Amino acid sequence: MIETERLVLRRWRESDREPFAALNADPEAMEYFPSTLTRERSDALADRLEAEFEERGFGLWAVELSGEFIGFTGLSVPRFTARFTPCVEVGWRLARSAWGHGYASEAARAALDHGFGTVGLREIISFTAVVNTRSRRVMERIGMRHDPDGDFDHPALAQDSPLRRHVLYRIGADDPR
Repeated sequence: MIETERLVLRRWRESDREPFAALNADPEAMEYFPSTLTRERSDALADRLEAEFEERGFGLWAVELSGEFIGFTGLSVPRFTARFTPCVEVGWRLARSAWGHGYASEAARAALDHGFGTVGLREIISFTAVVNTRSRRVMERIGMRHDPDGDFDHPALAQDSPLRRHVLYRIGADDPR
């Protein structure tokens, strides 16, 4: 468990499944993903996220604000092959009610600190669809730099998907955050 000024990043609980499914079913929260998720797919994702902690010793934590689940943030290993893989990514997804308060940046900074300090990583990346300006701003706020040479077409998305082109951001252990 990691505590920040306002948030708790913790392992997943059964009680997280309902608000997580609501988050994953929200078309606006999932705007830059291929689709929303059914409850079944959301629960399967929660199972996989929790299993990654057991497998790697790190993962995507449930994020809690004042005792309420608001989304996730943390570290993951992308499951596709690209020029920059293998690597570790910092990522987040928050409920719309949590947008605009700096929670994504606060939680992502804590995840970076954990990755560099506890896990001992030398570099962490992040990526998103070119058009996802909200996540790109978070990446910049937490000290990540855009690597235009690393931009790529996401292999899991259809050739004609408007989300296919992705930007790559990087931060090293010695970079300011």
